[in-house]
Amino acid sequence: MDTSSNSTGPSNGCTVNDQMKPFTIFYTFIFLIGLVGSLLALWAFIRSSKAKKCMNVYLINLLVSDFLLTLALPFKIAVDLEVAPWRLKIFHCQVSAVLIYISLYASIIFLAFVSADRYLQITQSSRLYRIQEVGFARMMSVVVWALVLFVMVPNMAIPIKDIPEKTLVTCAEFKQELGLHWHMLTNFLCMAIFLNASSAVLVSNGFVLKRLWGSRDSSGEERANARQATRNIAVVTLAYMVCFVPYHSVRTPYVFTQNKVITSCAVSRHLFLAKESTLLLAVMHLCLDPILYFYLSHSFRQRLTEAFQPRRNTFTSARRPGQPQEQVTEGEIEDSFQSLQCKTGKQEITL
Repeated sequence: MDTSSNSTGPSNGCTVNDQMKPFTIFYTFIFLIGLVGSLLALWAFIRSSKAKKCMNVYLINLLVSDFLLTLALPFKIAVDLEVAPWRLKIFHCQVSAVLIYISLYASIIFLAFVSADRYLQITQSSRLYRIQEVGFARMMSVVVWALVLFVMVPNMAIPIKDIPEKTLVTCAEFKQELGLHWHMLTNFLCMAIFLNASSAVLVSNGFVLKRLWGSRDSSGEERANARQATRNIAVVTLAYMVCFVPYHSVRTPYVFTQNKVITSCAVSRHLFLAKESTLLLAVMHLCLDPILYFYLSHSFRQRLTEAFQPRRNTFTSARRPGQPQEQVTEGEIEDSFQSLQCKTGKQEITL
């Protein structure tokens, strides 16, 4: 896996990272939009008292990975603009570039857990009840972070070598032999993570879509809800594929240029530009995740509604003669309705 915003060519005379400035414009927009969305999500989750659900556990961990990416992007932008001092370039190669990939693969795994949990909510299987508990979600979150850090942190910890200062430098040039070997191993481990997570996303969303397709003969509001949910799940699946599949399609041949298996300078330059273009798509998930928070987390959606609609509608609950009226909020009604659906075996699908 590449742990830099730059690349190395097959020989010292091949420069492949001299066209990075146009990319910084897009990275700056992604950084600003992602920062606003992540801060808004953080505010909503902090103010929420109803976070005891598996879905919210995975979404909060997804938010943590988004913040790691947000912290790392300014260093990448500075290096790609060629305004970073030498020490900052070294810091980027050892720390901030690795944080980008820690965030990337943590996000991919947690998106897979979100898709799987959504399917389990719909099936309401009693045999799978244990893995829908909050304790299990927290345990799996710890396992995910431990796995990703085990794969990535050695790229930070393995000592680098001193090289003469120059304008265009590649992170591979800093690596010693051990670092290059771990670099190659990391790429294959991350590819395995991506393939397994993608299988979980596609299978889970496929089963959900099949379930929704079975509701096409329903009538009235139920059929409309199923149609809307089908569109939402299809869009989410398509967004996942667009963000992550192109990058992983060019990763392996690109890594071969770093390890000098591919020695053609022209091929190396084309693969580098393909890698940077597809990495930009992968980083774009930072802007899309807040949309997932809105659709998947009732507490997040409720806080946003309260923020932009200060005067919440209230409903008068049914009461017997002589009993005082009780004000019930929209959120409480929605929670009660969802509980009733679980009891009757009907699950409302919002995504």
